[in-house]
Amino acid sequence: MGYAQLVIGPAGSGKSTYCSSLYQHCEAVRRTMHVVNLDPAAENFDYPVAMDIRELISLDDVMEELGLGPNGGLMYCMEHLEENLDNWFTEELDNYLDDDYLVFDCPGQIELYSHVPVLRNFVEHLKRKNFNVCAVYLLDSQFMTDVTKFISGCMACLSAMVQLELPHVNILSKMDLVTNKRDLEEFLDPEPRFLLSELNQRMAPQFAKLNKALIELVNDYSMVSFIPLDLRKESSIRYVLAQIDNCIQYGEDADVKVKDFDPPEDDE
Repeated sequence: MGYAQLVIGPAGSGKSTYCSSLYQHCEAVRRTMHVVNLDPAAENFDYPVAMDIRELISLDDVMEELGLGPNGGLMYCMEHLEENLDNWFTEELDNYLDDDYLVFDCPGQIELYSHVPVLRNFVEHLKRKNFNVCAVYLLDSQFMTDVTKFISGCMACLSAMVQLELPHVNILSKMDLVTNKRDLEEFLDPEPRFLLSELNQRMAPQFAKLNKALIELVNDYSMVSFIPLDLRKESSIRYVLAQIDNCIQYGEDADVKVKDFDPPEDDE
């Protein structure tokens, strides 16, 4: 059985930086993982690329040959990937062992996670290949400054969760850039009544019923829980990775490796 993270989220939320930091952390603790680039517009990487969609198709070529814009070109690239899941992608996937750990660095176009079926079909293909998959949704913590933006972020997370039907880990990224972390504490695991009260204060009275319905929806799906990620702290990366590993049951079937432990030294 293989294991995979699908790293998704809006453009600029820190997905590639997260993948790079995760790779460096795993390298430091001598744990093997492979990062896969699924963004046909990507140019520079801070990590070794195990698989690259640009070997199949690139955004620049599509825009030049078909006369499409950036968004239309990217959608064309992702649909082309979908058409080649049984060919190019399966051949690339066969290079990895049953217990390999893959991290997919995805594009930032939000429609890929909300209503276009490309990534859903991609996930189903991974499952057929005996992979346990977890969606890792990144939100930029610098924009979570008030309740309206928080609810908007929750709705985007919920849309992806419903579309992909995967175990979900929601991360507040770029915590190392937040100047006053106390402003975010109330949004990490907030009470529904607090959210509703804050939302009603900021919205006109005619939106009271809508506000109540939104808060109930967020609460019912348990989407009000986010894990803060500070890439400066190894403990933060380790905690996030542990939460994801738990979702995909990584390591549960692993045998104890005695050689990983040094024998105690005799005190003389």
